[in-house]
This record gives sequence, structure tokens and C-alpha cells, in this order.
Amino acid sequence: MTAGSKHAEGARRWLRGLEVFAGPLPEFDPAVAPADPVRLFLSWLVEAVADGVRDPHAMTLSTVDAAGDPDARMLILKGVDASGWQFAGHAFSPKGGQLACHPRAALTFYWPEHGRQVRVRGIVTPGSAEDNAADFLGRSATARAESLLARQSQYLMDTAERDQALEKSLALIDAEPSLVDSAWTLYTLAPAEVEFWQAAKSRAHTRLRYERTPDGWERFQLWS
Repeated sequence: MTAGSKHAEGARRWLRGLEVFAGPLPEFDPAVAPADPVRLFLSWLVEAVADGVRDPHAMTLSTVDAAGDPDARMLILKGVDASGWQFAGHAFSPKGGQLACHPRAALTFYWPEHGRQVRVRGIVTPGSAEDNAADFLGRSATARAESLLARQSQYLMDTAERDQALEKSLALIDAEPSLVDSAWTLYTLAPAEVEFWQAAKSRAHTRLRYERTPDGWERFQLWS
């Protein structure tokens, strides 16, 4: 056995030995779940906040690029209502380009302390100019300054150049506090499917999927 394979085998044993679902897990009865997935999502989110789950509004946004290759990153949920789940980003960023090419995406929320996961899939649409501007102006000065540089995910060759550019951009915002980046976009994912996953120490996990139909939402329990 090579040194590399020994390390790999050690990592496998170590990973299998890590405890999951260590704390007390909340109950979830799909039979009494609300007819609307937004209501159930918000109730789970409220419980996560009340119990001190860290960054409960953080989520993974998954997209595909022009070649069909998947991509994913963590973002912050900006809102959720009857229209869908909202998040924001720069139109010229990789995710903005991917959504322009393939306007479909998936969101994943995970609250490990509760053993809960929510998966959302659907079509993504950009917001109005007014909504985009309001979201942009609600960001911190540094976040707005970085957005105005329009350099997200480009190669950084010189940190001093970045710092100087950011300083100039901050000065511009200080001089024009109502300045808006027209490429900043508030996106809404209108769900076609929403799945709620509740872990169980027995590993007989509970899964409930909402599927949108022309007449509203239908609910189905899934094998774990």
C-alpha cells in the first residue's frame, strides 16, 4: 500500500467516525405540514434563528455554465414570499453570466443543529430596476464599492492595485451616496419543487416534497 493510499484510507476511517446529528432533533410530521412550502420554510427558519443556529439565512446557490458544467457558491437569502426566494449578485459575475445563459437554479439550506435541509429548484428572473437599486443601496459602503469595480472572480495579480481601486471606489460612493451599480441584480427563484428533509438518529429520515401544479402545490413523502 502506498503512502497516498494509506492517507486516503485513514481519512475514510476518520470521516466515518465523525458524529452527525449529535444533539436533540426537532419533530417533523408531514401530515400536518401547511399547504404552502413558503409557510413551512419560514417556520423552520424562525426555529433556526430562535435556537441560535449560525447564519441560518446562508444558502448554496447552484447553477450551470454555458457548457452545462455545475457551479455552486454560498449566498445570503434576501427575502422569500409568494413569488419565490430572493438573492442578489452582479450581472457580470460568473453566476450572473450563468443565470443569463441558463435561468434555472437550485438553492440548498442546511441547519445542522436541527438536522434539517431544504432544497429549492426553479426558474430565476431578474428584478426591476427599482428593486435592484433598493437592494444595492441597502448594502454596506465597502460592498457597494467592490460591486462598482465589476471585477468579481477575475484574477488578482496585485493586492495593492485592488486596495487602491477600492479606495477610489469608496471615495466615489462617499461623494455620491445614492450612486447605484446598474449591473447589480436582485434575483427571484420561483420554485417548481421544494423539498424538506428532517434527519433522524435512526437514519429513517423524513422527506417531504412540494411540487407545483397548475392547480397549486401537491405534497409527496419520499423514501429516505
